[in-house]
Amino acid sequence: MTVSTTAVLRSEWIKIRSVRSVIGSLIAVLLVTLAITVLVFASVGQSEADNADTELLFGAFYALNFGQIAAISFGATAIASEYLNGALRISLAAVPRRSVFYAAKMALVGVPALVVGLVTSFSAFLVGQMFMGKYAIGLGESGALRAAFGGGVYLALMALFAAGLTILLRSAVAVLSLLIPFILIVSFVVGDVAGGAAQYLPDRAGQLVLHQNPTGSLGPWSGLAVTAAWAAAALLAGWWAIRRRDA
Repeated sequence: MTVSTTAVLRSEWIKIRSVRSVIGSLIAVLLVTLAITVLVFASVGQSEADNADTELLFGAFYALNFGQIAAISFGATAIASEYLNGALRISLAAVPRRSVFYAAKMALVGVPALVVGLVTSFSAFLVGQMFMGKYAIGLGESGALRAAFGGGVYLALMALFAAGLTILLRSAVAVLSLLIPFILIVSFVVGDVAGGAAQYLPDRAGQLVLHQNPTGSLGPWSGLAVTAAWAAAALLAGWWAIRRRDA
């Protein structure tokens, strides 16, 4: 019996929303970002703005550095539940068309991550500017609307990147142990050593969209496209794994 795509989407959404850690990670994208935004901008926002080297637009999205950790956690945990207690075998027995199952699973990671990412990015920008006084900038500032929109897309891409890797590695712990230290530590170390080549790392490339006038060989949208390519590669690897491996 063929299961309709709508039925697959509905069942996968029920599974995602029934796991508290998954929904908690998604909510944390917004809450963590806003909490860090308020804490930082209320305490040092205006004093940092006095620094001649400060880029006000990029600084407005500082808290996305923490929100992306929650986005990665959402992407990983939304998939990892399939590898607990043989759940994947049951899922594939119900939906034998593995490509349909995989597409539905990733759609229900990407769409919620995009919606929450956009709300998070715009909210972080607007809330942060409330504390900036005479240094406040609006969405009408050059590059601001693009940065706010791009920030939301970036968070969704990082969630999908993590989701694809989780299918490939079959473990959220492995993915989180790999990606979080990479983004928080390794990316900066590589950036100091590799120079311009570091622009092509998934986090560095995607965050170029947050800059008013990015420097280097990549622009704001081409940088985001590089992150999309990383996510696409992870999703393709996950698709290969789900089709070729035994459940």
